[in-house]
Amino acid sequence: MSIDRALTSTRQPTALEQNLFGVNVGNIHQLLPGVIVAALLALCATWLSQAIGVGLLGFTSSPLSSVTVAVVLGLLVGNVLRLPARLKPGLTFAVKKLLRLGIILLGIRLSLFDVARLGANGLPVVLLCIASALLITAQVGRWLGLSPRLATLIAVGTSICGVSAIVATAGAIDADDEEVAYAVATITLFGLLATFLYPYLAHALFGGDAVRAGLFMGTAIHDTSQVTGAAMIYAETFALPQGLDAATVTKLVRNVFMAVVIPCMALSCRRRGNEQTAETTRFALAQWLPLFVIGFVALAALRTLGDGGLTAGGRALGLLDAAGWRALYSAAGRWAADLLTIALAAVGLSTRLEVFKGLGFKPLLVGLGAALTVGVIGVIGIVMVGATLGC
Repeated sequence: MSIDRALTSTRQPTALEQNLFGVNVGNIHQLLPGVIVAALLALCATWLSQAIGVGLLGFTSSPLSSVTVAVVLGLLVGNVLRLPARLKPGLTFAVKKLLRLGIILLGIRLSLFDVARLGANGLPVVLLCIASALLITAQVGRWLGLSPRLATLIAVGTSICGVSAIVATAGAIDADDEEVAYAVATITLFGLLATFLYPYLAHALFGGDAVRAGLFMGTAIHDTSQVTGAAMIYAETFALPQGLDAATVTKLVRNVFMAVVIPCMALSCRRRGNEQTAETTRFALAQWLPLFVIGFVALAALRTLGDGGLTAGGRALGLLDAAGWRALYSAAGRWAADLLTIALAAVGLSTRLEVFKGLGFKPLLVGLGAALTVGVIGVIGIVMVGATLGC
């Protein structure tokens, strides 16, 4: 019997363990190999971006984002080499849990007032993009003869939350495995392209206006990991961290709509009795309200309380002076950046390009139409409400 097998616990994880680790605490050691590989790749990407941008090209600050290098290196390593199966649990943990922890830690960069302002500014654009993507994608799917369920999956994945929304919706509309795989492949393809292209497109469209650029990336890119990656590329490349803040808040606003849109799509797509439909709706509402959104807001509330204590002439949270408080939230921001880089390296390592083989042109055309819809509508919406977006 191998050591790994001897140490493996067969007990099902509790709800808390599932949310924190994805496995029970007795199997946490299984996560280490994948996390270590992703962390080493992220470290290598950070060094390489500096070596090329500063050492080779002579810039004071590297124009080559470490996140870009991390994702590209991950794609190369993951598709050229045959990765051991033992890495998968840790890579999954990095993509799902470390990414969300990094996003939660980003909350301490903002006060609740910042979150409320950015969220309110982005809400009209988010609503416009969601409605447009759902309607136009469904129509394009009908024109091309795509199955209604596959068109629905692509529409929801594009408009709300990428892979998470696809998986959630699939169970609600009884989509089969092939439809889920096609939808995920389509979202992954166009989301990866947007991750690398949209930071520069946002800068070209909106110049140094980081709020508008972040709002564009937060509405026009599909998956949470892809939005985060693109926003970090933008922030690092153009030295505009406000773009990361705006993109993150906007994407979290989109994620919240999972709890509304998915039950609606279930009601639309499923032709069953009232009792079954109600059960589906309750399931979606209970399971797919993103909890890391609450964590992000909680950290923003902590930042607000700390800043408020200093403003009132006291100490942050009754404990820290201004220098100590600044050091604490600055450290949390660095931890967030490191965790997100590791998570995005894991995204690259986990993405198998072979899944795009045999996809067919119809899902690709629908996916392209959906991606262009949210991109174009996002720009139009930002221009329409542009006068209110000043920061």
